[in-house]
Order: sequence, then structure tokens, then C-alpha cells
Amino acid sequence: MPELPEVEVVRTGLERWVCGRTVASVEVLHPRAVRRHPAGPEDFAARLTAHRLGPARRRGKYLWLPVEPLGTDAAPEFAVLAHLGMSGQLLVQPQGSPDEKHLRIRFRFTDPAGTELRFVDQRTFGGLSLHPVVPGDPEALPEIIAHIARDPVDPAFDDDAFHAALRRKRTTIKRALLDQSLISGVGNIYADEALWRTRLHYDRPTAGLTRPRTAELLTHIREVLNEALAAGGTSFDSLYVNVNGQSGYFDRSLDAYGREDEPCRRCGTPIRRRPWMNRSSYFCPRCQRPPRVTG
Repeated sequence: MPELPEVEVVRTGLERWVCGRTVASVEVLHPRAVRRHPAGPEDFAARLTAHRLGPARRRGKYLWLPVEPLGTDAAPEFAVLAHLGMSGQLLVQPQGSPDEKHLRIRFRFTDPAGTELRFVDQRTFGGLSLHPVVPGDPEALPEIIAHIARDPVDPAFDDDAFHAALRRKRTTIKRALLDQSLISGVGNIYADEALWRTRLHYDRPTAGLTRPRTAELLTHIREVLNEALAAGGTSFDSLYVNVNGQSGYFDRSLDAYGREDEPCRRCGTPIRRRPWMNRSSYFCPRCQRPPRVTG
């Protein structure tokens, strides 16, 4: 699944190529791509036509575009929320260029720029939908994701509140990092990378974390996310791309994730992989000692 850096790369592309443009028409080529919009494909297209797409926004892994009414200063009442799923792509393509094999939705615009926005999704797990926004929210946050916490690269993220929440939660650290109500934007890959840098085992209980230890973890999370952002995100195949179809390459810099049996870059011990919540956790058994079992 795409994580914060991949989604942010897409957001910046939309900001440059799509935001501020007025929708001329929307073509839904596969109804599953708008299945999260209960009113159906026709309503989805009709509500967007002749409206302007506002500044691209992101919270954690969630991406949305406020829909602004034309000819008025009224605040947006709804937004397009993008669910990229496992293979969703938002691509800006020249009008008239060949359709992608898995093209699901096409946006055409009223201006003469000559490009269109396409939603392409090989596995059809993702999709686009329209949702009311939180009244008065300056970012036009869709109500459906209002429960999602801010991410650690958001200037409004509260480090002290996060530490207090960790101590109250009484869970294990990797579970906490993937809990979107506590902290957003950190998925399986970047959690393993930050924990390796902090020398924390993924099953370490959160209740025992000191404030300095939490601060160290947040520092490494931000480092990993910002490094991945600079590299364009993590791409293991052609599915994770920006709006121009270019893959990221941060996977070349991973220290833990996907490196089973390879030597730890810090101590030389082979990296181990363990099944974890229908995923895998990668860690160094020497640098990231498992917690002691008491009882």
C-alpha cells in the first residue's frame, strides 16, 4: 500500500497540474472505481462538472481535492477523496494519448492546457468518491476522515500529546505507529525503518516509553519520511508513481524492510523477518532486542 511519501508525491503533482482548473466533464469507465460514492457514477460526474478543483490536501495517506463552486467566494461543501488502494494511480496525460489498459475515470477540463486527469487502477481496490467537508475547516477536510490523526511531518502535529497517547494506549509500538487515530501516514515499511533507526523492537510495549525515547522515535520517523519524500517515495514495481508516471526509488535506501538474511548495516547481524498482523516485520535481532517476557 502507498504510504505518506508516495501520497505526498502525488499531491504535489496535482497541486501543480490540476488545482484551480474547472472540470468540463467526467467519464466513469468502471463503476467499481466510484463504489464508495453511493449515488453512483452519473451523480459523481454531474456534481463535479462545471466546478473548480481546489488546492490538493493530504492527511496521512488520505488525499483530497476541495470542490469549489464557480462565481462565488463560498467555501467548498464537498471534496473528492482519493483512495489509491494497492494499485491506484492519478496520472496527468495529454488529451488524445492512448488510454491505459486499466483506465477507470477520466477528467477533462475547460482550459486549453491540453491535459486531462486519469485514475488508473489495475486491481480496482481504490477509487474516488465525494464527501461533505467539516464545516468551517480551512482545509475542507472530508467528514469521513475527520477521525484521522495528523501525521508527524504536519507542523500542527503535537509531540507531547502523541507521547501521552502512547502511554495511555498500552499496546506495542508498531501497532501504535499503524493506528491512524494516534498518528497517520506511517505504514509497514516506514515503521520498520524508523524502529530500526531507534533500535526498538516492534513488540516493545508503549507504556514503558520515556518522553526522550518517544522524541527520538519521532525524529527518526520524520527523517525516514522526509528522505523518502526527497527520493520520490518507495517503489517496488511500476504501481507506485507520481502524476507523470515516474516511480520513486527510496527502496534502494531501506535498512530493514525487505532485507531478510542480509547483514544489518549497523552491526552485521542478519536481518530477520517475522509474520506480523498479516504482514511482515523486519528487524535486527541484535540491535532491536525483543522485550523480556515477564510473568
